[in-house]
This record gives sequence, structure tokens and C-alpha cells, in this order.
Amino acid sequence: MSGEVRVLLVDDHPVVRAGLRALLASHDGVEVVAEASSGEEAVTLAAIAKPDVVLMDLRLGAGMDGAQATAGIVAAENPPRVVVLTTYDTDADILRAVEAGAAGYLLKDTDPQVLIESVFAAARGETVLDPDVAQRLYRRMQQPRAELSAREVEVIALVARGLSNRAIAKQLFVSEATVKSHLVHAFTKLAVDSRTAAVAAARERGLIS
Repeated sequence: MSGEVRVLLVDDHPVVRAGLRALLASHDGVEVVAEASSGEEAVTLAAIAKPDVVLMDLRLGAGMDGAQATAGIVAAENPPRVVVLTTYDTDADILRAVEAGAAGYLLKDTDPQVLIESVFAAARGETVLDPDVAQRLYRRMQQPRAELSAREVEVIALVARGLSNRAIAKQLFVSEATVKSHLVHAFTKLAVDSRTAAVAAARERGLIS
């Protein structure tokens, strides 16, 4: 592509946004056109500012999270490329981001030069993945039938936090029956018969932290 790569920064921490802006501004060919502190603001600004690349954090406080914002952004006509930039690297986080349409997944401890190169790569239409994230996705592709869906992993992660089915349903905006269905499917795939065993199995597989 020609001209500068237009970037939208999405993170609920002003210090993080300031650091990213300073890093990107120090390189020719990159322009930060907007900043958002929430998922809702990110979706709105993506439509207004017309960035080429969105650097998206996953956890954005109350409201829409990074995966939901990513899905909203990529659903638009001629959407920008969304690259997740986060500290979270569980399989549940990775899967939700990829399923939402993210074109890349990087961790915040990524080398600054790698981050810059990844922004240009994403703008060219390439997929950019942290090496460990890429390895995890490859492993899941090797054993698709034995693995949990992103939502099933999310439910198990909430079970691990001690939430009841009712509390999980409320947090995920679904019915208790849907939560129970996800748990039944997860139990079957993990070859377990209890919530405690499911959490233990998910941790053993590295699905949840």
C-alpha cells in the first residue's frame, strides 16, 4: 500500500496509549490517527478515522471487550486490519480474538521493532502472530475434535473463578440452559464428569490460567 499506515490505538490505559503513540511516531510511514479507551469508542472511531490497522487490547474495563470490538470493526465494509496487543495469552483469549476476525495477536512484551514491523505487515494484508500464539493455534488445528470451542473455554474459566451457572449466564448475557449446554459439551470433550475435574483438565491442557 502507498502512503503512511494509519493506526487506531485501543487501550483503556492512557499511559499505554501514550507509549505506543510515541513508539509509532518515532518511525516514518506510520501515523496514529485516533485513540480509543473502550470497545464502543473503538468501533465508532474505526468507522470515522478510517485506519489501516487497529492495535486492540483485549480487556477494556466495563462494556464491550476487545474481541467484541474486533468483531464489530471487521463486520464493517472495507474494515481495517485488527491486531490484538495484550498481556493475556490463554487459549480462550486467543481463540476469541481469532474467531472475532483479528488479523494478528501480539503480546505487550513484544520487541518494539517487531511491533513496528507487524503494523506494516498487517497493513499489507499479512497475518502477524506471536510465535507462542502461533504454536498454540497449530496444536489446536492438529486435534480439532478434542478441543473446546472458545465459548466453552470461557465458561470453564468462569467456573474456575467460582461462579455459579446463574452468575456465568448473567456475565455472558446468555441463559442458564445455554451455560449448562456448554458445560455438558466441555465435559464430554475433556472426558470428565464434574466441574472440578473440568477445571483441572482445562488447566492441564493450558486452556485456562
